[in-house]
Amino acid sequence: MENTYDSSTGDYQYVDSRDSIIRTNVKLRSNDMIYLHSKANELGLWNFPDVVANNGSDLKSPKVLRYEIVFNYKRKSKKVIYLTDYSEIPKLRDVTAQMTKLIRQSISDAEDRYSNK
Repeated sequence: MENTYDSSTGDYQYVDSRDSIIRTNVKLRSNDMIYLHSKANELGLWNFPDVVANNGSDLKSPKVLRYEIVFNYKRKSKKVIYLTDYSEIPKLRDVTAQMTKLIRQSISDAEDRYSNK
């Protein structure tokens, strides 16, 4: 995967606008994590199917942007694979897209905090 983030280590890798792979370390604050977990709960992440993709979609296709959202807890975890071309259930598409946007924004905000020190 080109863009990855691991909240336990803070390891963040992404492709910038010049197609360069950037590796950095960005730690989310505990209130950021609480916010993301509460939004995941509010949006019903636990009820999402494990794969949000159109029937017959190639989950490994490099032509479609794919997100893997993973929340790990002591006793349970939830992993959702979301393909951005999903169109079958608009409400599911919208809340999954909203969750990915919240995660990206939280990481971006944390990165800005680190780079502005």
